[in-house]
Amino acid sequence: MARDELLLPDPDDEDLILEGEPGAVPASSGGAEAADDLLDPSDPLALSLRPRSLAEFVGQSELKRRLSVILEAARRRNEPPDHFLFAGPPGLGKTSLAGIVANEMGVSLHVTSGPALERPGDLAAILTKLGHGDVLFIDEIHRLSRSVEEVMYPAMEDFQLDIVLGKGPAARSIRLDLPQFCLVGATTRTGLITGPLRDRFGLVARLDFYDPSDLASIVMRAAGIMGANITTDGAVEIARRSRGTPRIANRLLRRVRDVADVEGDGTIDGDSAKEGLAIFGIDHLGLDKVDRSILSALCERFGGGPLGLSTLAIAVAEPTETVEDVYEPFLIQQGLLARTPRGRVATPAAWAHLGLTAPTAVTSQGDASLFD
Repeated sequence: MARDELLLPDPDDEDLILEGEPGAVPASSGGAEAADDLLDPSDPLALSLRPRSLAEFVGQSELKRRLSVILEAARRRNEPPDHFLFAGPPGLGKTSLAGIVANEMGVSLHVTSGPALERPGDLAAILTKLGHGDVLFIDEIHRLSRSVEEVMYPAMEDFQLDIVLGKGPAARSIRLDLPQFCLVGATTRTGLITGPLRDRFGLVARLDFYDPSDLASIVMRAAGIMGANITTDGAVEIARRSRGTPRIANRLLRRVRDVADVEGDGTIDGDSAKEGLAIFGIDHLGLDKVDRSILSALCERFGGGPLGLSTLAIAVAEPTETVEDVYEPFLIQQGLLARTPRGRVATPAAWAHLGLTAPTAVTSQGDASLFD
C-alpha cells in the first residue's frame, strides 16, 4: 500500500552513516561551523538527510535552546553532558538529536536499542567499549528488560559496572570503573519507562509535531541535499501534507521528485507536488487511502458511529492494533474522529472531508455534543 511506502523507515535517506567499529559513529568537530560544509558532496555524511548540528536542526526551538546551554556548559567544563531522554512519536528527530549531541561534543556515537539488550552481558559489552565522553544511544529504551535496567543504574550515576562472577554460594560481585559517558535514550512510550530510570536522566524532553513552516524548511534543505529542483510553493504543499513529521516529509519529497522526473521537467512546484501526492493517494490533510477508508466505513456504513474498535478494524480489513496505534491518533488530532465510552464516532469535520452531510438522526443522539 502507499502508506507502507511512505511511512516505513528507509535506511538510505535519513539514517546516520556508520563508520569504523559497529555501533560507533565518528563525529565531526560540531558547532555552528559544521553547517557550512553540510552539503559538501565529497563528505559521505552529506548524503544523509539528518542534520549534524543544532544550527541545522529545524524546529523544536525550546529544546534546542536547552540543549545548546547544556552542551556549551559541558564543553567549557571539559566534561560529558548529562544524560538525555527524548520522547515523542516516531519520525520527529530523536535519533538525529542523539547524533547532534555526539557531533557537538566531538565524540563517537554508539547506537543500540532496548530489544537488542536482552541480558546484562549485552549492555556490559557495549559499556566497556565506550571512550571518555562518548554518547551511547538506546532507541526504544522503554523496552529494556528489568535485569538490564538494574545494571544501567550504577553505570549512569557512578560510571561503574557491577559484574557477578560464579554461581551459587561461591558467586561474588566485582565493580569495574567505566569512562564517563552520555546516555541518550529515545522512547515513543514514556509511560512505560520506570520511575527510577526516568529520574536518572538530567533532561527529559518531549518532541512536538512540527509547524508547516518548519517542515517546508526541512523539505527545502532535503531537496538541496538530494539535488532536487524545488520551489517554495512545492515545499509548502509537501509540508502541509506531512502530518507534522519530518520523516514523512522526506518520504513525500522523494515520491514527488520521482513523479516530477518521470512525468514532468524535474521541477517540483505547487502543481507538480499536488499531482505527485495525488498519485500516491495523499490528500490535502495528509490522509492516505486507509485513513479515508476508516472515515468512509464509519460514516457511510455505520452512520457515523458510535462503533467498536474491533468492528471498525474488520470493516477496513486491518488489525485492531494497527487501527488504534497507527491510524487513529492522526485522525483524532485532526478532529476527524472521537473516542467515546460507546465507541468511535465521526465528527462533522469527517463528514465534510468526505463530502457528506451528517444525518440529523446522528446529531440528535446522546453524543450530540460531539457535533455542536
